[in-house]
Amino acid sequence: MRVRRTLVAAARGFGLALVILVGSALLFSFTAVSLALLPVGLGFLLLPFVVPLTRRYADLRRALAQDWAGIRIPAGYRPLPASQHGVPGQVQRCLHLLRDPATWRELLWLLVDIPAGLLTALLPAVVIAFGVEGFVYPALIWSGVDASETLQYGFLSASDPTAVFSMPLLGALVLAASVYNERLLALHFRLCSVFLAPSKNQLAARVARLTETRHDAVDASAAELRRIERDLHDGAQARLVAVGMDLGTIEALIERDPAKAKELVARARTSSAEALTELRDLVRGIHPPVLAERGLADAVRALALRMPLPVEVSGQLPGRLAAPVESAAYFAVSELLANTAKHAGAARAWVDMEYADGRLRISVGDDGQGGAALLPPPSPAPDGSGSGLRGLERRLGTFDGILAVSSPAGGPTLATLEIPCALCSPKTSSS
Repeated sequence: MRVRRTLVAAARGFGLALVILVGSALLFSFTAVSLALLPVGLGFLLLPFVVPLTRRYADLRRALAQDWAGIRIPAGYRPLPASQHGVPGQVQRCLHLLRDPATWRELLWLLVDIPAGLLTALLPAVVIAFGVEGFVYPALIWSGVDASETLQYGFLSASDPTAVFSMPLLGALVLAASVYNERLLALHFRLCSVFLAPSKNQLAARVARLTETRHDAVDASAAELRRIERDLHDGAQARLVAVGMDLGTIEALIERDPAKAKELVARARTSSAEALTELRDLVRGIHPPVLAERGLADAVRALALRMPLPVEVSGQLPGRLAAPVESAAYFAVSELLANTAKHAGAARAWVDMEYADGRLRISVGDDGQGGAALLPPPSPAPDGSGSGLRGLERRLGTFDGILAVSSPAGGPTLATLEIPCALCSPKTSSS
């Protein structure tokens, strides 16, 4: 088993060296050319294509580090902004990538990976090859090959017969040392982590953001509980109390005034039906049944049918997401559509959903008057509830999500939310 692991580490390192010779060299050349062409404009078209390739290449190395050496290398990429079409979108993505420190870390990593990464990847195979040479060289010399003047094995010269007899011993020692080949291969991935992992300042900022979003999640949960309590107290509970009072009055009137009792029975029945409707609406506001049963795509379509303006829903989700993610995305879309119906003055709206590269992306647009913006948050409400789009952005931040809004004066308005998440089941739901 130990010999097998030694040989596997050498084979992996050799294969990785071949990948470095091609991949790192080409990607560094392409990135350098793209940066050089920025002043003439071509770089803005090339860089948004080259950098994602580099990131996929780096993610492959991160996966190998985890699988082969048990070394976890975090990525630390800044989330991409909402996509725009055409040349302005390309320029926006290019500027975003240039501001991301990960882009420059990976460029430096590619430069170092070509010499140092190649050397550290080849070390396990070189150790085995060097050990085998300790047996091959004496065999060639003893078989009559005249290389005594030129052949050198480490510090042993073939011109010295004693040194020739010592070559197999040195080779055996080197082969014995090759049992540490896995550690030599881990050295390569530790070198990668120096350049690919985010800095301590970035990790500290990440921890601060996670702490902030955790507090936001706690505040949002408390505000939601207060809302449910208030809706129950002011709505269904009040109606049920009225029904109880009506039933008490009916009990007193049923013998001496049947007509009045019959009228109160009808009113109690109406109040109970209204209380039941309010309870159903309250449950739907907590977690819609269609969301739990059919998933996010069908829940958004059902939501669109209840809107007072035409809403077109398109897109495809390849499976179900985690329940908290589906709930957060659903209520975000619900709030955006509610804002559209109340404030946009729009004749129509649309919702587009997609899942790609481990991210859920939903765009909500309308043809209204525009003017929506992520304004600085006002003073907090007494009940602790959120504040418009800013509150929605903070709630999405609990899931490490982002919200981008484009709403020039005169419209149209396009709000795009992104949430990093994983699929929980392969069930397909499409438009």
